[in-house]
Amino acid sequence: MNILELSTILLLLASIFSIVNLRLLKLPQTIGLMVLAIILSVIVLIVGFVFPDFLEAASSITQKFDFSTLLIDVMLPFLLFAGAISISVHELLKDKLTILLLASFGVVFSTFTVGIVTFWLTQQPFLGLSSLNLTIIDCLLFGALIAPTDPIAVLAMVKKMNLSKATETRIAGESLFNDGIGVVIFLTLLNIKIEGIDTVTVQSVGSLFITEVLGGAILGAVIGYLGLKLLLYIENQHVELEVIITLSLVLLVSVVAHRFHFSGPIGVVIMGLFLNRNIDTDDQTEGIQKAMGDYVYKFWHLLDETLNAVLFILIGLEILAIFNGFQISYLILSFLIIVLVVLSRGLGVFIPIKLLSIKKKFEKNTALIITWGGLRGGLSIALALNLPASLGDGKSLILFLTYAVVLFTILVQGLTLKKIVK
Repeated sequence: MNILELSTILLLLASIFSIVNLRLLKLPQTIGLMVLAIILSVIVLIVGFVFPDFLEAASSITQKFDFSTLLIDVMLPFLLFAGAISISVHELLKDKLTILLLASFGVVFSTFTVGIVTFWLTQQPFLGLSSLNLTIIDCLLFGALIAPTDPIAVLAMVKKMNLSKATETRIAGESLFNDGIGVVIFLTLLNIKIEGIDTVTVQSVGSLFITEVLGGAILGAVIGYLGLKLLLYIENQHVELEVIITLSLVLLVSVVAHRFHFSGPIGVVIMGLFLNRNIDTDDQTEGIQKAMGDYVYKFWHLLDETLNAVLFILIGLEILAIFNGFQISYLILSFLIIVLVVLSRGLGVFIPIKLLSIKKKFEKNTALIITWGGLRGGLSIALALNLPASLGDGKSLILFLTYAVVLFTILVQGLTLKKIVK
């Protein structure tokens, strides 16, 4: 099955599921699509018990999606750029310290808390998982891939929550930056896993981290600045040309970042902020378009919605790949891990806000809203699929735990966030 046929299937499913959701389920669009994709996957699994060949054929189609490469290399840059050009830069700059602390301390704290406790749990006799031989590095890898909130899932929900501008910017801004930091931590730990702890030095880890983060930020700033000058030169007279330019710039940042081992997500977000529609022309006026006309923003909104629909369908269909090697003990552990992830997220948010509240003002229950708004999504699954095959059955456990957390955060937290806000 070639890419054209796979794309056709995904877009057809997106269209049909959207209609069913609008008429019957009436859930938020992305959640409704994922629920329907999960139902389809469960039906395939049930039919597969009777007709094993059917399940094998369906699983092979799912595997051909190459979810990890498709999301990280193709979809993620476009979705991050679409999110970055719509966020309020004015609020972002006012709250940059808060967002930076939440995105850095929160991810690091959650990575090590989840990783260490997960390692301890897998060694407990009542779960019978010690035979998987998971090391502390393996569990820290799980902590790193589950710690960052997914900007795609978060932005899709936050836009519809009617939050105050400050709180919305904090949630959206943190989600845009913490996934870049999370990916860097994940790659650092993966390098330790592959090379061996003995061959890795503090200098090499520091160099990798600085190269990824600083390199990505500088790349995004340079291309964003040059792109801004080019778009201002056009002066919104040729909107089709503006669309082509923005598409090419997103791809350029991704390709250069990949070539020089910079953080592509951070680069794309920084570039998107340069081309943002909410950059103030003076201290009094907000929301003045500076670089591009409304047509371009509408195009990116359409692309954002389409890719979101496809992504959440893919998350639902990935259940066919995730449940390979499933054990009952995985289910017990997943309940414990979900509680652990939510609590570590809560502490990772509460501590910085408590420290910053000495000099900054926060709305009541801001920490609770940001904690519960910390949805995980396709990025975590994509990183889990990128784990080396040398983990053996340990990889299937991490995949299952990742999928369980993603489902909980999107279905439970996503559907109850509006009530929490109220």
